[in-house]
Amino acid sequence: MAAQLIAPELPPTLQWLNVQQAPVLDKLRGRVVLLHFFNAANVNSLHLLQELRIVEAKYHDGLSVIGIHTPKFDHERQPANVLKAVNRHFIRYPVANDADWVAWRQFGIQAWPSVAVLDAEGQVAGILAGEGQRLQLDSLVSSLLDDAANRDIRFYEPMQPVSRPEPRTALSFPSKLLVTESALFVADSGHNRILECTHDGRIIRQIGTGTTGYLDGKFGDAAFNDPQGMALIKDMLYVADRGNHCVRRIHMITGEVDTVAGTGVHGHPATQEYGDPRQVALNSPWDLVAAGEKLLIAMAGQHQIWALDLSRYRLNLFSGTGKIGRDDGDGMFATFAKPTGLAYVNQVLYVVDADGSAIRIVRSDGRVQTLVGAGLYEFGDVDGPPAQVRLQYPTDIAADANGQILWLVDTYNDKLKAVSLRGGGAKSIKLTYKFHQPSGIASLPGKLFVANTAAHEVVRIDTSNGQVTRLPIGE
Repeated sequence: MAAQLIAPELPPTLQWLNVQQAPVLDKLRGRVVLLHFFNAANVNSLHLLQELRIVEAKYHDGLSVIGIHTPKFDHERQPANVLKAVNRHFIRYPVANDADWVAWRQFGIQAWPSVAVLDAEGQVAGILAGEGQRLQLDSLVSSLLDDAANRDIRFYEPMQPVSRPEPRTALSFPSKLLVTESALFVADSGHNRILECTHDGRIIRQIGTGTTGYLDGKFGDAAFNDPQGMALIKDMLYVADRGNHCVRRIHMITGEVDTVAGTGVHGHPATQEYGDPRQVALNSPWDLVAAGEKLLIAMAGQHQIWALDLSRYRLNLFSGTGKIGRDDGDGMFATFAKPTGLAYVNQVLYVVDADGSAIRIVRSDGRVQTLVGAGLYEFGDVDGPPAQVRLQYPTDIAADANGQILWLVDTYNDKLKAVSLRGGGAKSIKLTYKFHQPSGIASLPGKLFVANTAAHEVVRIDTSNGQVTRLPIGE
C-alpha cells in the first residue's frame, strides 16, 4: 500500500481477543497508531514485541498500538489459542485474530512481523517489516507526533492497557522440564523463575525473584526473562534465559546465579569462535543439552545450533547456516527452522524444528538429516512411517532410557507422540488426559513428566499403564 493514503477501517471479520469493543481507526485521529502484524509462533515477532514495548512506553501519551495476529498453523485459527499467546507474552494492547488474512491483504503486508504506521490524520506513513526496527520506529513516531502538535491536531491522553487475563494459578505457562533421579526442575516461564521440586511436586527451592529482569546474584535476588531449557552438569544448572538472550549458570551448592554466555540484549552472533562468550549478544537461546565437554544451544532466533566449550569457555557455531529451512547435508550448509528442543543420545543430537514441524538429526560427523517432517508449510497430525508423519509445531523431545524412543510434545496438536529411533515412525500416545499446548517433556525409566503449558500445570505419566497424575506444584 502506498504511503500517505488514508488507512482503510479494520475489517469486521477480525476476531477481537482481549477487548469487548473493537477499536475504530477513525476515532483514533490525533494519535499515531501502530498496527502490529505478527504471528504467535514466529520468533522474529517475539523480538519485535520487546522493541515495541520500549516505543509504546516512551510515547504513551500519543501512541496507540493495535495487534493483528495472522495464523500460520491451523491451531492458530482458533481465537482461544491465540489469546493464550497474547497472555503468555504479556501483550496489553488490543489484539485481533485475522484468521483469513483479510487485514493482512488490505494493508499489503508481506512478512512477519510488520508494523503499519498511521499518522494523526489516519494516513499510512509507512510500513516497516522485520525485527530490529526500534530506532526507526522511534524516529518516525516522534516526528509524526511533533508534526501533529505543531498543527494543533495532537490528542494527548494515555491509552489504558487491556487484557483478558489467565486465571491465577501456582504455575504460569511452565515450559521446559529437567528431571534427575532425585529432583524435577521446572522453568516456570510466565513467572520468570526456576523451581526445584520433588518428583511428587513439592517445591524444594525457588531460583529467581519471579519478576522479569536480568540480574545475577543469590537465588532470591536473581532475575530471569522467559527461562526455557535447562541442563545439569555436576552441581551446575545451566538455563537458556530466552527473553534475556543469554545462558545463565546456577551454582546449586553456593546458591549463586551468573551469566556464562550472552550480554542480556538481543544480537546476531557471527559464524566465528568467541573467546569471551559473555561479550556475545545471543539470539533467543531456547534449549540446552550436555554433550561431553560441550553445552549445545538451540539458538532459535537464528535457526542454528551453537556450542559452548565448558573446558575452554569458547563459544562457536555447531551447525546451521542461519537461514530458515530444512536443508540436509553437511552441518555448515544445513538449515533449521526455529530449533526449540534438543536431546543427545549415543553421540547423536536430535533437534526439534518447531517452525518446520520436524525432527532433525545431527550425527557425530556433522551431517544433518531429517527424521520426520516434510517442509516449512507441511504440517498436520498424521502417524505412521517416516515419510507419512506430519506434526504441527512440536517444541520438545526427550529420549527414553534405552535410547530407542524419542518422546515428543506435538504442541499445536495438543498431543504426546513416540518416535522410533530404529525406523523413524511416529505414533500418538493415547491418554484420557487433556493436553493444551504442551511444550516441555522429560523422562525417567517408566515415567514421563510433561509441562502442560497452556493449562499452567505439570503432570507425571506412568508409561506402563498410562496413568496421569497432576503434580500440585506450589499449591
